Amino acid sequence: MGPIELIATCPMGLEAVVDRELKELGYTERKVENGRITFKADKLAICRTNLWLRSADRILIKMGEFKALTFDDLFEGTKALNWSEWISADGEFPVEGRSHKSQLSSVPACQGIVKKAVVDSLKQTYNREWFPETGARYVIEISLLHDLATLTLDTTGPSLHKRGYRKLVTEAPLKETLAASMIMLSRWRPERPLYDPFCGSGTIPVEAAMIGWNLAPGLRRSFPAEHWPVMGSSLWEDAREEAYDLVKDDVPLEIIGSDIDEKAIEVAKASARSAGFAKELQWHVRSVSDIKPRGDYGCIITNPPYGERLGDRADVEKLLRRLGSICQSLDTWSAFILSPSKQLEHYWGKPADKRRKLYNGRIEVALYQYFGPLPPRNRLQNNSPT
Repeated sequence: MGPIELIATCPMGLEAVVDRELKELGYTERKVENGRITFKADKLAICRTNLWLRSADRILIKMGEFKALTFDDLFEGTKALNWSEWISADGEFPVEGRSHKSQLSSVPACQGIVKKAVVDSLKQTYNREWFPETGARYVIEISLLHDLATLTLDTTGPSLHKRGYRKLVTEAPLKETLAASMIMLSRWRPERPLYDPFCGSGTIPVEAAMIGWNLAPGLRRSFPAEHWPVMGSSLWEDAREEAYDLVKDDVPLEIIGSDIDEKAIEVAKASARSAGFAKELQWHVRSVSDIKPRGDYGCIITNPPYGERLGDRADVEKLLRRLGSICQSLDTWSAFILSPSKQLEHYWGKPADKRRKLYNGRIEVALYQYFGPLPPRNRLQNNSPT
């Protein structure tokens, strides 16, 4: 098997973050598009990217792409692809689909055509008329956009934001992938303090701890491609062994989360324990007016409650103004605030150094970035583990 074309999908606005992660993993042939990054790699990359990517949603195998104006086009184009290279004779292969601005607009009809074409293709290889579909699961997706059909296999299963450590959630929880992206877009490093004054279920502090210890976020979960015979168990074993070898659990962390909701803090503590950070993270039941970030050159990274959650815009304004006042009193600190409010800069009395448009679920938000000074180089060197 030669090079494989893979697709890392992600929410709009996070493409550059995922692209940077892929670059750091050593994958050089990449193409950035809206909501996805296509890259070429080998089978081991399926394991490594599922284990390591913090900001992506899924890793897909790109089986093929072709113009499909008619159902015959879709059938013949799908049948011509080498499905038996991946799908075993007993494999279960459901078909999911979506269509946008294409002549073939009936998604159920397209799913049926693709299913029939894949069966016909497998018949030629396995020389059988019926497939039990009792084995490993291979989810096929047909995506039609402007009459261009893209066929993929899903290696991930449930989205990569489902790390496995969060058993309980608070109201309107922040996805792990978005929390990790906020941290990666900040200037935070493990040597610096981090404070989240609206921590909710603790996602930002836990994700920061995982980054600080270089802990691969997918280590605690499984993936459908682990059960594919074509992959082989040794690939996954090698990728997991590499990830465990790279953990830096001797790095000291100064990460604090606080929230006015006592139940939220209990949920946060449970998430931290499940993720393996029971003793490394600090939690406080505290209103934003009472927070006391300590140390120098720290980062406040947070997702304040929205109007939809508080039910009162005046309360939102009060919280944001108070947070802005506290942040501006911390001379050496930086602040990274995720909010849908168009008035945040007004409430803070100063424009953000940088704004980035993102989406928290279906809510359009902005990451307001206020950059404080970076720590002196000798400080970072002195605090770095040897």
